[in-house]
Formats: sequence, C-alpha cells, structure tokens
Amino acid sequence: MLEEMAKRIRLAVIEMSHRAETPHLGSSLSVVDILCALSDKIKSDKVILSKGHAITALYALLAELGQIDKAELLHFNENGSRLPEQPSPHCVPGVEWATGSLGHGLSVGVGFALAARIKGEKYKTYIVMSDGECNEGSVWEASMFAGAQGLNNLVVIVDYNKWQATGRSNDVMHLSPLVGKFQSFGWDAVEIDGHDIETLTSEINRESNKPIAIIANTIKGKGVSFMEDDNNWHYRIPTKDQVAMAKAELGL
Repeated sequence: MLEEMAKRIRLAVIEMSHRAETPHLGSSLSVVDILCALSDKIKSDKVILSKGHAITALYALLAELGQIDKAELLHFNENGSRLPEQPSPHCVPGVEWATGSLGHGLSVGVGFALAARIKGEKYKTYIVMSDGECNEGSVWEASMFAGAQGLNNLVVIVDYNKWQATGRSNDVMHLSPLVGKFQSFGWDAVEIDGHDIETLTSEINRESNKPIAIIANTIKGKGVSFMEDDNNWHYRIPTKDQVAMAKAELGL
C-alpha cells in the first residue's frame, strides 16, 4: 500500500511543479519513500522536513493521509493558499517548522527531543534532512549535543541523493562517511537503501539507547527515468508532455 501511495505522491509532486512553475522537483522525488515510511508518525510524533524545498512531497503525503483536502494541492504556491513554496510553522497540520533555510531542522528537533524528556512526554522527534545541508556547522553542533545528552527519542533520516544545488555533494564538501561522522558523535548510525520502504520503516521504528541516524541512499528524481540522477531537475519545470510521460512511467 505504501509503495502505491508513493507513486501517487510522485505524480502529485510533478503536477504541482508543472502547475505552479516551481523548481526542486528532483529533491522532492528522492524523499518520497522516506516520508511514506514516516506516515504513521505524522499525528503521534514530531516530524520535521528540514529540507523545506521538498515540501511538495510532504503536502502530497498529508493529502493522502486526509490531513488536508487533495483539492488544496491545486492551489500550491498561490496567493492566499495554505501551501506556500517554502513551509511556515503549522501552515497546515503536519508541518512543524519553517524550514526554507537549510541546516536548522536538526537543531530544532534536538530542542523538541530534549523538551519531551524534561516534560516526561512520550513523543519522538523525526528529522528528514538533505545531504547538502550537512555542510552547515549547526548540523554538527546539534549532533554533538544530541550524542552527549543521549537523546534516544530522536531519529534523523538523511536523504542522501548525492547532489546539492550546484554539484555532487562529496565534491563540494567531504561528507563521506556520514555513518562514521554520526557514530563518532555518539549516535547509533546505519546506512540503508532509501527507497526500500520496508527497511526504512523497520529502522525508523527501531529502539536504541542513543539518537538514531539513518543514512538513506536515494536517487534524485527517483521514479521517472528521464529525471533520475539528473541535477538539472533541481531547477527545471516539467512541461505538460513530460507530466504525461511521467504518469505513464509511474503506471497511473
């Protein structure tokens, strides 16, 4: 069921990009399976999409879950819409924070996790990050603090699609090995296939006495052959014909 939902979300994301003429399509497609694996956490826990430029994927998921009406997706990025191109806190149920500025989601999430511990609340905090935002120093300050405090109610999933705005992530900055970096700061870190929803779900639900970091290997533009691993789709807007081609490939 989640795999079929992921296909519908991918098509919705592509249609939203076409209709609103907004970019960041490749980044939105790479994160879809991660968000689907988190779908049962939206109402019960805190889920922060730190890579806010991929917000169309979260909006489409919220529509699938009935958190918002699917008709609202038709008005994405319009004046007066509840669905801005860069999310604002609680613009719709399920959006926890303003994450247009990359690199801050983990710091906010650490605050949520620490607050839950202090207040004796049972929710967990899940942060979905991009590999590119791991360039930010604030990410590693937050990582060191979370490890030092043993925040075992915190889970980070890095959408590791190997691209950032202008180049390969590991060419711009020496990110690899991300697993080793998190482990060195006291995290329980693993590396998995970021498009295997079953494995994602298993790792997300795993218990640990440390904060968990899941390095999810993904493909930018996943699901549409002519978009996959092509960083031009960080900026391109799909044409009507390309939307139709994508719909056919997704089998919808």
